Amino acid sequence: MFSFITNWWHDRIVKQSQITDDQWTGAFARLPLLKRLTKSERQQLRRLAILFMHKKAIHGAQGLVVTDEMVLVIALQACLLILYLDIHWFDGWVEVIVYPGGYATTHNVTDEAGVVHQVSNAMLGEAWQRGPVVLSWEATANAGVMDGENLVLHEFAHKLDMLTGSANGFPPIHKEMDVDQWTDTFTTAFADFQAKAAAGIDIGINTYGASDPAEFIAVLSEVFFERPQLIQNHYPQVYDLLRQFYRQDPIA
Repeated sequence: MFSFITNWWHDRIVKQSQITDDQWTGAFARLPLLKRLTKSERQQLRRLAILFMHKKAIHGAQGLVVTDEMVLVIALQACLLILYLDIHWFDGWVEVIVYPGGYATTHNVTDEAGVVHQVSNAMLGEAWQRGPVVLSWEATANAGVMDGENLVLHEFAHKLDMLTGSANGFPPIHKEMDVDQWTDTFTTAFADFQAKAAAGIDIGINTYGASDPAEFIAVLSEVFFERPQLIQNHYPQVYDLLRQFYRQDPIA
């Protein structure tokens, strides 16, 4: 009964959308990332994007005016991750903040002598636990160009990872998937990737993924959708698990 009501409500939201066909066509056209989708997948992605825009407050920071086109570009890419999951995978938070370009965050660090220092970090994006996703529009504007780096996919992959309580490289995998297989496969691949990064061996995957397991799966999620053959070539077992988790096979 609850599912029926939810579907009815979602259908109503979709039917009331004010986004025109020309706007959808323009948004899809500027995202080569979406060209592989079938007609039915594009329709499903539109539906998810409409629900996403209804549920989330997307606004600019530092005076940035967020246009409908910008919102569509963000929503379509974010919802690509959940194309075969569901909009509820993005429940539990409501805000997307878009900066014009890079921005800085500050936090306190205590040194060995017990002295507290304020440290500033340059950022392009971040995802907060039970909080907003923050994006640089400068880094988002040209996303989806199939270069293997995609800020939107990266930050929203963190949101999926956080559904188990924290960003640790272990999202809530499906019941038909094996927990031990996920853990062993990603642990082995992460150690190998760290070793390659430390040795300066470039395999085409951003070495930021060597920072920690959470960044590893976020970086791999970017590559999975944009340059999937790289993962298949170097970590085929990881590719298979990502295929099972996202229920998509970009290579196929």
